[in-house]
Amino acid sequence: MARSRTLRSPASHRESVAHPELYPIIFDSIHEGVFTVDSEFRITSFNRAAERITGTRRSAAIGRKCYEVFRANICQSECALKRSLRTGQPVRAARIDILDAAKRTVPIEVSTAVLRDRGKLMGGVEIFRDISQEEALRHELRNQHAFGDIIGASPPMQEVFRTLPDIAASDAPVLVEGPSGTGKELVARALHNLSRRKERPFVQVNCGALPDTLLESELFGYAKGAFTDAKKDKPGRFLIADKGTLLLDEVGDISPAFQVKLLRVLQEGEFTPLGGTRSVRVDVRLITATNRDLAEMVRRGTFREDLYYRIRVVPISLPPLRERRSDIPLLVDHFVRKLAAKTGKPIREVSAAAMDVLCSHDFPGNVRELDNVLQRAFVLCHGTRIEAMHLPGEWATPPKASAGKGAARKARPSSRDDADVDSGSGEAVLRAELERHRWDRGETAAALGIGRTTLWRRMKRLGIPG
Repeated sequence: MARSRTLRSPASHRESVAHPELYPIIFDSIHEGVFTVDSEFRITSFNRAAERITGTRRSAAIGRKCYEVFRANICQSECALKRSLRTGQPVRAARIDILDAAKRTVPIEVSTAVLRDRGKLMGGVEIFRDISQEEALRHELRNQHAFGDIIGASPPMQEVFRTLPDIAASDAPVLVEGPSGTGKELVARALHNLSRRKERPFVQVNCGALPDTLLESELFGYAKGAFTDAKKDKPGRFLIADKGTLLLDEVGDISPAFQVKLLRVLQEGEFTPLGGTRSVRVDVRLITATNRDLAEMVRRGTFREDLYYRIRVVPISLPPLRERRSDIPLLVDHFVRKLAAKTGKPIREVSAAAMDVLCSHDFPGNVRELDNVLQRAFVLCHGTRIEAMHLPGEWATPPKASAGKGAARKARPSSRDDADVDSGSGEAVLRAELERHRWDRGETAAALGIGRTTLWRRMKRLGIPG
């Protein structure tokens, strides 16, 4: 049976869709700023929201080059609109800074596209919005999850943050323990900067890099004539750090013979420079750091027990990055901002795919490795966002099962939490939380105490649609 169709005349169709007089009204009613340019980047239209965000009136903007109005940090380098006109491809949600008419910095998010008429290039369009409030909120949240340059929202890091002010108020010796690259020096500096000694020197010595003879002269100094090249007195690090803080890094690497000399200084509060005849008394807050298990070394007899308890009055333990994966997005945001300021590149974010790769990596080199990988990504990235292709290629490849004596080993889960959700009960719990929060991934992630990317990865693994 034939279906009937309602036909309209061409005239009635035109009347229903073509109302040119409404275009300016629609243009000005859009909450986001919108402007268009010709092929020479001269502004051809400028809506009311664009006036509000930039502080420039439409009459003053039209006819001018867009970079004269916006004065963005990427205008002379990787301009988003220029990239769209060059490649023909849109740019989505790029974060940039502009200067408004009052010369105030305004963070905005821009999207751009090409304008064509029957295939002919007419120019481009940019839609942008003021993200000042979002940036302020992000800054506030970041401050809650940072202590100086130490970043972390995970429970172990929050516990460190909670105790740092009390520890800094004391002069008791501190031992900072943790794997290489976890930020032990940053903790020591934070303790110094929070203490009453903050106006005095912070001195650091890497004990593992020097043999005993050089370490002795480095720490205690030497007198003129102590050896052939000793042309004049040289103060040691203990004296330089007087009234301040001395960090002895890699203290677990010093020899048993030098451990005796260090213990004597800590017990008596004074030392004699190499080749000297008079002892020197100093007032130094001592912080030591190590990536070794000193307690085990004491049991094996390779580290003096009395020295161990002398330097470990207040212990601080830093976990490896793989045990606090929820901190990775915060650290990434911190390093991206730091590197953008240092390099001048307009990189402001990391894509979801790249973040997923980062959150899945074990990071044997810990926070230092993450910093180095992002530095590499900044070298390779020529846009405004780091993508998965800018990360080491082998990271994106899941570990292959390796056969040993005929038996294949299963790749272990990336963390204890990931192992838990691989079970059927874990899927039920995750689905229940998603339903309780109306499938809002942000609220669900917050309730579970994990990041959005981690939640997304778990949903993907369990086959839960997002």
